[in-house]
Amino acid sequence: MFLTKRFYIILACLTLLAGFGYVFPQLFMGAKILLLIFAVLVVVDAVMLYHRRGITAKRTCSERFSNGDKNVVKINLESQYSFPVRLTVIDEAPEVFQRRDISYPSHLAERGRNVIRYTLTPVKRGTYSFGRIRCFARTITGLVERRYTFGSAEDVKVYPSYLMLNRYEFLAMSNNLTEMGIKRIRRVGNNTEFEQIKDYVQGDDYRTINWKASARRNQLMVNVYRDERSQQIFSVIDKGRVMQQSFRGMTLLDYSINASLVLSYVAMHRDDKAGLITFADKMDTFIAPSRRTGQMQNLLEALYAQETDFGESDFSGLCANVHKQVSKRSLFIVYTNFSGMTALNRQLAYLKLLSQWHRVLVVFFEDAEMNDYIHSPKHSTEEYYQHVIAEKFAYEKRLIVSTLRQHGIYSVLTTPDKLSVDVINKYLEMKQRQILT
Repeated sequence: MFLTKRFYIILACLTLLAGFGYVFPQLFMGAKILLLIFAVLVVVDAVMLYHRRGITAKRTCSERFSNGDKNVVKINLESQYSFPVRLTVIDEAPEVFQRRDISYPSHLAERGRNVIRYTLTPVKRGTYSFGRIRCFARTITGLVERRYTFGSAEDVKVYPSYLMLNRYEFLAMSNNLTEMGIKRIRRVGNNTEFEQIKDYVQGDDYRTINWKASARRNQLMVNVYRDERSQQIFSVIDKGRVMQQSFRGMTLLDYSINASLVLSYVAMHRDDKAGLITFADKMDTFIAPSRRTGQMQNLLEALYAQETDFGESDFSGLCANVHKQVSKRSLFIVYTNFSGMTALNRQLAYLKLLSQWHRVLVVFFEDAEMNDYIHSPKHSTEEYYQHVIAEKFAYEKRLIVSTLRQHGIYSVLTTPDKLSVDVINKYLEMKQRQILT
């Protein structure tokens, strides 16, 4: 049994009133009567709460959480009391959230029900442990509380952002991908690619007539299209120390994992095959590209346990392993980060070698906080110097893009929060221009 704050306030007031009774004797008798009434109310309050087990509570949430997204947790409350009760509900959330405010007031009518909803936003993959649910029940009088404890420890796995994937899937079904920033790309040939020009025969679609060729040959000629060939798309994720930099609580690795998962989904629905490679000092994950039904689940499970490494990434080992395991020309989308031209020059030879065998798209990151600082006002000589240094770093990022382009390597320079949209738009642009092969 717990005594409430209201109990102590009333008791303090009665004690003060009794103290004044030594100066004003008529108050002393009144204080004793009120104290007796107060004691009776406390006993009645306790009996009402403890005469039966009147509260039940149950936590319901998804078996797995989506990293970087708001995940809903529900607490279902039910009362068996024959009178209204007020509750304070405390849910023991995983320690990693450092939440000390998961305490919710609630009111249950006579034999009533209620649902408490709150959200948790994880910023790291792994296993999170919930504790128990504590409910403190009190009557309208509110002098005594009864504590109820429900449930047991519960583990929830945090996976890469599958909620983002679900949003893309829903918008794709409703043809509203532009709401996510995905550009609408006009595709020539109705999902087919040009193969040859041939003589017109009866039954050919007149819309495929090639008028320039017809004029040269002085007879009708038509374009022949064939179904687009399926391309192999590899998401190549660097797990070295450069990917440990964080933005809004999430590392660049986690942003890359979320983006690669969404890109794989889009690629598979564009009739391409999606695969995965992760590497640091060595290549440790390789999933062959496929369009099979279970491929997305394979990618999700493989990405779940990926962690960054404090060492340097070995691009030379990546090239050697790719040359052994991938024979068909493919598109390699490399998620990495370069702090400046010196960092690029260390890996440029290997990227050039990789681009001789495959199409390479290098995805690296702008420092959003540094960009905000560059555009902030300057008030002193020291701040002018600091802005010049920050602008030099920003310039080197743009110079990296130019250098990669000079060597025939495509690139995307983006901020972490825009990563998924920018990468998908670049993929769609390359596919529309038929430069994936």
